[in-house]
Amino acid sequence: MSTDKPVVVYGVSGYTGRLICEYLRELGVPFVAAGRDAERVREVVEKIPGIETADYEIVGVENDAAALAEAFDGATVICNTVGPFIKFGPEVVEAALQIGAHYTDTTGEQDWVMAARDRWGAQFAAEGLLLSPGIAHMYTTSEIAANIALEPGGYDTLDILVFWKGLPTFASTQTIFTILKADWYYLEQNQLVAWDHLSKFDVTVPGYHEQAVAVPWGGMSHPIWFQHDPRVSSVRSFGGVLNRAVMENVGLTVQMFEEQIKPLEPEAQEKALADIAAGLQASMPPRENPRYNRSVDSVHASGPLGRSHVVIHGNSNYKQTGLLQAFAAFSLIQEAPRRVGFASACQAFGHHELLGQLRAFGLVAEPVVTRV
Repeated sequence: MSTDKPVVVYGVSGYTGRLICEYLRELGVPFVAAGRDAERVREVVEKIPGIETADYEIVGVENDAAALAEAFDGATVICNTVGPFIKFGPEVVEAALQIGAHYTDTTGEQDWVMAARDRWGAQFAAEGLLLSPGIAHMYTTSEIAANIALEPGGYDTLDILVFWKGLPTFASTQTIFTILKADWYYLEQNQLVAWDHLSKFDVTVPGYHEQAVAVPWGGMSHPIWFQHDPRVSSVRSFGGVLNRAVMENVGLTVQMFEEQIKPLEPEAQEKALADIAAGLQASMPPRENPRYNRSVDSVHASGPLGRSHVVIHGNSNYKQTGLLQAFAAFSLIQEAPRRVGFASACQAFGHHELLGQLRAFGLVAEPVVTRV
């Protein structure tokens, strides 16, 4: 079994996979909508607005490298949304490498980003393929802001804040609890330094008077993407949702993990965290409403003699993820990325190009830039 469609979206029965398919339809890209349960995938896809105008096929396949390679052979890009990625991602990456396809995913797991880089980055580079984990609002939109902030030159430190309003999806909730088991890092003078898991901060979110609570969210992807960037020596990233009560509970949950679950054996840890995550968000959240589901990405760049601050106000953070993934695939089927092997979205496609797409689809406002 193989396909004549250039793009595979794996994990379409989830919230984000559906949105990627929506934007692939809008960009006119033929795609395979895939998941472990073909009927469940079909039910989701058939509810996509305008799907009757799309060129697509439905595929059911187990999360096994050989099975995935057989089902997706012929594709140019695999967009993976099946997390937690540290648990389910290796098989998909192996399948992509086997069939000669570019690989992107929506991960928020810093340990997976590092594992993917170290295990497969060189192999993908040798084959002229892109390996880009973490193309998603919470990481890429703020990465765009960071690159704008760095443009004048002379800055060496990034302070990144990401906030959004809404409900996490089931997959996002699973990821949040999965990263509790990992070490988290920020970049300090070109060295990765471990966060204290109980770190939290009172922060001022641009556009809001009330202070919010921010946490490191597992370290986020930015310290890894910028680790070998000659412009930058220090990066800290943190964020949260625009609901202080929710974020206070996140802090309590992390504390509970450190005290009660961390001492358990790995199997018992995984079960306890999965049970908690399922209890918090077991169903698909409602479709985003731009009047409510807002996002704020704020980046301070600083150096010995200057400061730069960039804020990107947006809406519908999951739609931003869907569009970023779809545009990445759209670009990859037409031309080679700017960088092969392990690379972030901005490194592979350009931050102005990605910003242009988000602006064109009405998902972010013009960045607010202040330089001192």
